[in-house]
Amino acid sequence: FSRFGFVFAGAQKNIGPSGVTVVIARKSWLDEGREDIPKIFRYKEHAKENSLLNTCPTFSIYMLRNTLAVLKDQGGAAAVAKHNARKAAMVYELVDQNPGFFRTQVERESRSLMNPVFRLRTPELDAKMVAEAKDAGFVGIKGHKIVGGIRVSIYNAVTVDQVTQFVDWARGFAKRNG
Repeated sequence: FSRFGFVFAGAQKNIGPSGVTVVIARKSWLDEGREDIPKIFRYKEHAKENSLLNTCPTFSIYMLRNTLAVLKDQGGAAAVAKHNARKAAMVYELVDQNPGFFRTQVERESRSLMNPVFRLRTPELDAKMVAEAKDAGFVGIKGHKIVGGIRVSIYNAVTVDQVTQFVDWARGFAKRNG
């Protein structure tokens, strides 16, 4: 972090509940902040008050603390990143090895490690996969309401074993419907 004066990280589901935000700021950066905006919008004021300038989302912060402890126990950010890359590689391998059945328009270098997305040959087959996946215990794979397709969320809490189970199931689905 020494290269940066300010780091803003929305936690989103990987280190805490949606809406929790982690801010890391160098003191010199804070000291250079604008004074012509309301106090509540000045990070310098929040730092001066130990982040207690307004009512904090205490439960969200508690969950953030607990999640960071678990991540530390798992080996820290580097270990978790390796773990997440492995999970994503498993899903993308499924897609790449079955190009006649699974399709993705996302370039390899732009693929998400948290939410691999792909489509099947038809929207009807997408819907069938979502329904059968739910019956098999895999929920929430329906793609974005505007984009459609399939979205496999594999956030930090999802284990390699769970991804393996999904990929095995999806291979079977492809064989049954290919």
